Amino acid sequence: MSFTSHFSSKSNQPEKVCPVCQRPFSWRKKWADCWDDVRYCSERCRRRRKSHRED
Repeated sequence: MSFTSHFSSKSNQPEKVCPVCQRPFSWRKKWADCWDDVRYCSERCRRRRKSHRED
């Protein structure tokens, strides 16, 4: 069974919480190879991470 077929329905997809905006975000196919390394929900949050740490 492949990884993508295992998480085919939205309810079965893993989620993480973005440390910058505190919103949950779900697994995406483009993140299949690097899901363990994904920390931010978007490029915007990734860019804002430095200002978030200073607060």
